Amino acid sequence: MIDETYWSNVDYIKASNLSIGPYSISKTLTEKRALEFAQEHGLDLVTLLPAYVHGPFICPNMPASVHMSLAMVLGDHEQFKLFINTPMVHIDDVARAHIFLLENPEAKGRYICSSDMITIEEMSKFLSAKYPEYPIQTLESLKDVEGFRIPGVSSKKLLDSGFKFRYGLDEMFDGAIQCCKEKGFL
Repeated sequence: MIDETYWSNVDYIKASNLSIGPYSISKTLTEKRALEFAQEHGLDLVTLLPAYVHGPFICPNMPASVHMSLAMVLGDHEQFKLFINTPMVHIDDVARAHIFLLENPEAKGRYICSSDMITIEEMSKFLSAKYPEYPIQTLESLKDVEGFRIPGVSSKKLLDSGFKFRYGLDEMFDGAIQCCKEKGFL
């Protein structure tokens, strides 16, 4: 289980050659530098570290995090290796957490924002039961999937500050799938 004291290992990410590597590296280096700059200049800076952001979307294209989270619904087998276990959060909870921290004068430093953790096996069961109209991968076909295992993440600091998550996996997937249907992706 990791908390806000942990940082992504840039060298490991570079060596892994994951498609999301450059994105992860740029986020890590930018956040570190922003925090250093704030400290050097006596500024208050609070950062929010959301897990895979999922749910409805307003942009015309499917956001990458939604596409990756819907890999089993979309039949995108290449993405499965990214979802051996996945921390997730609803887009509305991310927005609410930003506002909550902005309005909280006691907020300091980094805050992880993740309401749910789901394994690839749990995701298969959940999606198969909830959306039987889609050809979700069976557990048997997933047993050979190898990939990156994300450590568990703790939102304890955010929760201890008084924040409460409102949305779970049901709302995340319902919102994302509804938007995908409306926009012609499904």
